[in-house]
Amino acid sequence: MKPAGMWLTIFCGLILFAGIGYAVDVVKFHSAPNPSGLVAGESPSVPVSAAVSGAEELSFSNGILQVCRNSGIGGFLKAGGWKSLVMIVVGFILLYLGVARDFEPLLLVPIGFGTILVNVPFAGMGEAHGLLSLIFKSGIENEVLPLVVFMGIGALSDFGPLLANPRVAILGAAAQFGVFGTLLGVGALNALPFMDFNIKEACSIAIIGGADGPTSIYVASKFAPHLMGSIAVAAYSYMALVPLIQPPIMRLLTTPKERAIRMKQVRPVSQTEKIVFPLTVLALCIAFLPTAVPLMGCFAFGNFIKECGAIERLSKALQNEVMNIATIFLGLGVGMQMAADKFIQPTTLGILILGLLAFSLGTAGGVIFAKIMNVFCKTNPINPLIGSAGVSAFPMAARVSNKVGLETDPHNFLLFHALGANVAGQIGSVVAAGIILAIFGQ
Repeated sequence: MKPAGMWLTIFCGLILFAGIGYAVDVVKFHSAPNPSGLVAGESPSVPVSAAVSGAEELSFSNGILQVCRNSGIGGFLKAGGWKSLVMIVVGFILLYLGVARDFEPLLLVPIGFGTILVNVPFAGMGEAHGLLSLIFKSGIENEVLPLVVFMGIGALSDFGPLLANPRVAILGAAAQFGVFGTLLGVGALNALPFMDFNIKEACSIAIIGGADGPTSIYVASKFAPHLMGSIAVAAYSYMALVPLIQPPIMRLLTTPKERAIRMKQVRPVSQTEKIVFPLTVLALCIAFLPTAVPLMGCFAFGNFIKECGAIERLSKALQNEVMNIATIFLGLGVGMQMAADKFIQPTTLGILILGLLAFSLGTAGGVIFAKIMNVFCKTNPINPLIGSAGVSAFPMAARVSNKVGLETDPHNFLLFHALGANVAGQIGSVVAAGIILAIFGQ
């Protein structure tokens, strides 16, 4: 719009307000002598000022005042309004990280937009009948969206590297040390005067160590829905920061000689094995850990659809349309939990600290356990770098393991082996969540 047109629009708006104010003044002038429709000689039962109080609210000055009060700027100027403004800035930072820095854009962009929308004053996006509130109640509070996302993850996963070298499954289990080790860290953090996490809140935060966003959201929806926004942002942020967080830990815990270990080629895996494997894992969960069946069942369902080859259309739908739609609504629903009154508090800082601790412990646990395995497997050693892929940041963690290995030996390709540990980590994070739900869910 040209400047002249903009000023003309503003002028016309002011004229409209002035016209409304003038019309109200005319009504007040004509109605003041006989405000209640009384016949001549009767006294009014209510004061004239009360009879026209409603008209006074529509005066020009009150109209301008109400517009100012109900503007976004007016909302930010109210008591505590600065918190909403800060959260909107946080939302834009998440958009920047997702778009400009390519940090988990599929989740950070919807979460960022949800954060912005829920903190806009007077918009009502997070109120009972607001869009974001409906998404949260219909998709996250009842656990639907995290489970649908797990179907998509299953359809995207390939268990071939794990089946070709089953011993790397131990690394996926070892990386879950971050989950359970963080529970001990909660006790230390509770010693601070402004921290007070109960055991269920601690369990929800500890799952961040598995680097599995949907699992973190699923457990948080059961144990600590009020902390879901902070937990989800921490989980996905640390997943996105895998290339920054993991390499220093991996280099610290390994020697150049260990990083140069070349692993032997693995055997080919038949399609029958790939079809039977998800069913076997599901059967074991049903028998020994039924609390993990919702997550593992959806994961196995998606993977079975992919590997059976009989329903290619459903497999493609889970990998693309279904996964994308669920991811969009999951991100927006999580953003709804990042309202200023829930997010800006000391517990958020505690969650970020504990989440980083959990993720670091998970990375270290996988690397250290790979070194322990080499004590007993000297003829066929494991490169400890793939132990860091035991966390469930699929496939980013596997790529980072391969990249750090190539820095030491440009001809040492660890990606296939690291992918085996990575998918084992996905199963491990689900099992860890199931154990926590079984112990503390009652």
